[in-house]
Amino acid sequence: VYNAAPAWGITVGDALGVPDPVLTQHLHLHQGQTFSFLGIRVSSPLSLVVNGKRPPGSALAPPRLALSNPSASPQ
Repeated sequence: VYNAAPAWGITVGDALGVPDPVLTQHLHLHQGQTFSFLGIRVSSPLSLVVNGKRPPGSALAPPRLALSNPSASPQ
C-alpha cells in the first residue's frame, strides 16, 4: 500500500474495502521480457476500509522531501 506507514499494514484474512479505485494496466519491457499486471490505486491508505473500519491517522506515512541536483559537481 503506497504512502502507508511502515508500522501499519493489512494481513491475510483481513476484509479490505477499496472505495473509488483506479485500475491501471501496467506493461513493462525489460531485457527482452514483457511484464504485464494490473494495479489498483487509491488516493490514500486512509480511504481504505479494513475489517469494517477506517485506518487510524497513524497509518499514513509522513511526508519526505528528497532533493537532487544532477548539475552539481560531486565532492
